[in-house]
Amino acid sequence: MTTVPDPTAPLVFDTAELGRTSGSTTHVALEVPAPADLGLPGYAVPAGAPLALDFDLTSVSEGVLVSGEVAGVAEGECARCLAPVQDALSVRVQELYAYEGSVTEATTEADEILRLQGDMLDLEPAVRDALVLAMPVTPLCRPDCPGLCADCGVPWDELPAGHGHETVDPRWAGLDKLRLADGESK
Repeated sequence: MTTVPDPTAPLVFDTAELGRTSGSTTHVALEVPAPADLGLPGYAVPAGAPLALDFDLTSVSEGVLVSGEVAGVAEGECARCLAPVQDALSVRVQELYAYEGSVTEATTEADEILRLQGDMLDLEPAVRDALVLAMPVTPLCRPDCPGLCADCGVPWDELPAGHGHETVDPRWAGLDKLRLADGESK
């Protein structure tokens, strides 16, 4: 049994005024606060940040077709140098919400298609899917980011040219001690 979405939630819309006459359209253009956990670990649209919605809700024979765009700003850190990253995302969304008792409901599995709950349409799953799928798995501050020095952990951009660390292979450490001891005796 599914529950009716909270009509006061920012991404829930009442389609009762749209009616069930195919072709009836309502345009929605507004800014809403982003829901929590809208992103990936280390890169997401912060909860409460503004999301710009620009959608058409169109009544079709099997339900309500939602098509339009959602835009927001994702924040996180560069996967290479850990610098702050902020990217504007704008993605296209097109999703069919099936009417209760429609043929679409009878011919598809419960998780294959979104469904209206009464006259209520919850856009959050479609918005979440569209934005998260548009996010890079490894966000970068810039495409050619060199990352961090593996030895000292300082970003390569902050290090002087020719920066390096002398590393001695531990297998040769004993011989290195002999070489230094021999060099001191001369």
